[in-house]
Amino acid sequence: MSAPGPAADGPAPGGGPASAEAAPRPAGAPVPGEDGAQPRYEPPPSLGRLLPWVLLFVVAAVAVVAGGVYFG
Repeated sequence: MSAPGPAADGPAPGGGPASAEAAPRPAGAPVPGEDGAQPRYEPPPSLGRLLPWVLLFVVAAVAVVAGGVYFG
């Protein structure tokens, strides 16, 4: 028996991207504009969306330090 080859109408086995456009962009890469001239970047998070994460991190850090002092 012979090994199956790539189908004439489909992608080759292995699942590689068919074109450069199908490949995922790395994080932070600009998104091409509608006309392709100017890349558009995602806006930074607003303070209202960032503040809860900062507060959660600070509370977790305080809990770890307080637990180390109390139980240590």
